[in-house]
Amino acid sequence: MPSIPCVTRLAQQLRPDPARVVVRPFKPATEPRDLNSRERTRANRIVDRVLSLDPEAATTQLTDVLENFRGRHRQLLEIFEARADEMEEALDSHEPFTPTQRQLVGAYFLHEYSFEASALFNPSIVRHPDQSGVIEGGVRFILSLRAVGEGHISSLTFLTGMICPDGRILMDPKSQLASIPRIANRRTGPDGDEVEIAFRPEDDISECVIFPVTASQANGIEDARFVEFVDGAHRIFYATYTAYSGHSIRTELMETRNFDNFRMYPLRGVAVRNKGMALFPRRINGRYAMIGRQDNENLYLIYSDDLYTWDEGQPILRPTQPWEFVQIGNCGPPIETEHGWLLLTHGVGAVRRYSIGAVLLHKDDPSRVIGRLTEPLLRPEQSERAGYVPNVVYTCGGLLHNKLLVIPYGIADTITGFVTLDIDDLIAAMES
Repeated sequence: MPSIPCVTRLAQQLRPDPARVVVRPFKPATEPRDLNSRERTRANRIVDRVLSLDPEAATTQLTDVLENFRGRHRQLLEIFEARADEMEEALDSHEPFTPTQRQLVGAYFLHEYSFEASALFNPSIVRHPDQSGVIEGGVRFILSLRAVGEGHISSLTFLTGMICPDGRILMDPKSQLASIPRIANRRTGPDGDEVEIAFRPEDDISECVIFPVTASQANGIEDARFVEFVDGAHRIFYATYTAYSGHSIRTELMETRNFDNFRMYPLRGVAVRNKGMALFPRRINGRYAMIGRQDNENLYLIYSDDLYTWDEGQPILRPTQPWEFVQIGNCGPPIETEHGWLLLTHGVGAVRRYSIGAVLLHKDDPSRVIGRLTEPLLRPEQSERAGYVPNVVYTCGGLLHNKLLVIPYGIADTITGFVTLDIDDLIAAMES
């Protein structure tokens, strides 16, 4: 029987930092168009109190706010003004605001939110679109992570780093500042909102936080699985993620070319009612393809002709080993190798312990399983068992660089670690 390949756990870990905050709307003014009559009345009372201040007092209050939040955010006055603009549709008719009143009104309908106060986990990893200046034999990458803050609301944040020729992982410094994007365009359709969001050109990628912006995402954007998709001469980054409204889930799609601007789309079809779908990095026999779970237990191969409609798939993987008897799922987009499609999986076993496994799918017909680990590639060590959700290791994707497979992984739904291993050792360990 082939032996389980040796993985190397790296020393560095990524931990949530409660000091990193963004400025967000707060109730009674999260979305003015959705305010009920009581919230609208309260919002107008707040504005009346601001307008009751004489000019000197208003200036003093605004100065105090700016001094108190100095260095914590970029362009605060512009943020205040934009928030005041958003509030107009909820306000009664009033005399035109002075510039100071306008900025102060906006400030009263915002709050700081510590977006990663509780957890920073379930990462995915892709090659950075800009490889200029990388040392020979290395590769720069972008890491996406699920951040969880107050109220268990999940958002998406990013870090960058480099895989060194000797297998070390060097993370780039993380900005202490953070920001959410502006909504550049929103189009409402029968399946929900299609939204284009844009960050400022001066924002470092580690400052960018994608927070829920539609009703379907109201309680979280979870577990993004990014993939660099190649279509002829064109390359684009897609991510499937779970949108959680607070009472229902569905899979949605995000796309970007440069990680400055993103489009977020609702998907259609039976398959998208589930979570954990992962897109292949290219078309298979002319069609888009995903791996997903449709019945809470097994993995399916699903095809689409247009990228946006995903219906019933074909079951290809069922739980067979004790460490996955409860259910299996994917752990990121399939990775193309010379031997076939490498698919990282997760299995749930006794006492709901999560482990990471791997299978190999035929390159031309990925419905055919040609190799599979019988034991986990990665399971929680004793030091990794404690956290928000105990006994869990989980990833949303790995990156193959030459012969080195790098897998960032979430630990106990709290922090993120890294493992590396040789791809040839992994392929050799799979039983057909």
